Amino acid sequence: MSTLTEARWTHVAIPVRDIDRSIEFYTSVTPLVLVQQNADESGRSAWLSNPGQVQTPFVLVLGEFVPEVGARFGIVDGKPDPTFSPWAHIGIELPNRSDVDDVAAKARELGRLQWEPTQMAEHIGYICAVLDPDGNVLEFSHNQKVFATIQQLWG
Repeated sequence: MSTLTEARWTHVAIPVRDIDRSIEFYTSVTPLVLVQQNADESGRSAWLSNPGQVQTPFVLVLGEFVPEVGARFGIVDGKPDPTFSPWAHIGIELPNRSDVDDVAAKARELGRLQWEPTQMAEHIGYICAVLDPDGNVLEFSHNQKVFATIQQLWG
């Protein structure tokens, strides 16, 4: 196991109402897998990440809080407001244009498609957006080139 030697961006955390429903959603609609679950007196959490992401781990943390703890974070009645909305989003880049269409079709069936697949400007690519169970926006893109650009610049 390596030791952290410099400051690193490691995760984004969002509150959820029903962690089991959210885990099911994220692991069936996105490429993320469940890495770890935790439970204590404050509630339950789950860590999701890309499979085998070891060199530069980045995690989406889902947190379901007991009401007293949630209230400390401004979550009233266990109903968190969307963290990523209406344009703010979690971005997931897909290798094929048809993958965006496939995600959109699945989201449409679930009643969760927010933005129909659309070809945007070259630096944005082909995108669609999906709402998670708590109303957070996930953008799925093809040819946005975030991954490739970072590898080119720093690889």
